[in-house]
Amino acid sequence: MSSETDKTAMAQEFGKVAVLYGGTSAERQVSLISGAAVLKGLLAQGVDAVGIDVGADIIQQLEQLKPERVFIVLHGPGGEDGTLQGALEFLGLPYTGSGVLASALAMDKLRTKQLWKGMGLPTAGFAVLQENSDWAQVLASLGGAAMVKPTREGSSIGMAKAVTAEQLSAAWRAAANLGDEVIAEAWLSGAEYTVAILDGEALPPIRLETDRGFYDYEAKYLANDTRYLCPCGLTPEREAEIKALALAAFHSVGCRGWGRVDVMLDGRGQFQLLEVNTVPGMTDHSLVPMAAKAAGMDFEQLVLAILAGATGVSARANKSGLSDG
Repeated sequence: MSSETDKTAMAQEFGKVAVLYGGTSAERQVSLISGAAVLKGLLAQGVDAVGIDVGADIIQQLEQLKPERVFIVLHGPGGEDGTLQGALEFLGLPYTGSGVLASALAMDKLRTKQLWKGMGLPTAGFAVLQENSDWAQVLASLGGAAMVKPTREGSSIGMAKAVTAEQLSAAWRAAANLGDEVIAEAWLSGAEYTVAILDGEALPPIRLETDRGFYDYEAKYLANDTRYLCPCGLTPEREAEIKALALAAFHSVGCRGWGRVDVMLDGRGQFQLLEVNTVPGMTDHSLVPMAAKAAGMDFEQLVLAILAGATGVSARANKSGLSDG
């Protein structure tokens, strides 16, 4: 939409929109960049959008602003884990992305993997690490190499590879500083893929390649030599398989609207689920905008599509007339 008439109609359709970004998690800087991009995209389309750097007074700010919808661009704890979603439900404000339960569950890598395992969905073997863990035994049970992860962080923050008992112990100590639960996951040696989900549809998968040890924070946001392949190189049959798996993983957690599912190949060439991201990055290095572009959707169209799906349990009675989805 480019005409002033179209932009005015768009503004009237969505009403005032609060774009929430920043926050206090370890992913704050990424969220600030993502939020600025989303805000710019909405404003360019004539949406009456206002950015808010989320702090302790967020409820007061929202009560003062009185938005019709909320676009959540917060990454990590405090914005992606169900707490903010619960506050928005309480305030009766429709919001983008997954609801309270799905957000909380997807943020918790351990319980997401436990759910997938119980449902028969493929995910790499794992172990919960504790101070008194038998490091050598844990490492042996996972095949001799492991990826250590804090269970409630994103953007690869706190992750480290371990191939010795000493490395596993050190990686646990570092990750434990970021949360009270840490897991070790069997090391996956195959290619890494990501599948963006938008309105119940899996977008074209992207293959990720980096010369670093794994797709870490630097590879995601800072490095200029990370390679993003789309088309991803899979056969049509395998691409259909990974899309179906991503949708199954997304829906199993109860997610809605938009998100991203990360997948890797194991040594036998089988897909293994890594995690679900309910508020993926929206920076110039981010994967959902890349996938949307491959599907013929530019960034401004993408943010409008995400905003159009803003909903919530309480939104059924909202004056905007939005239905829960």
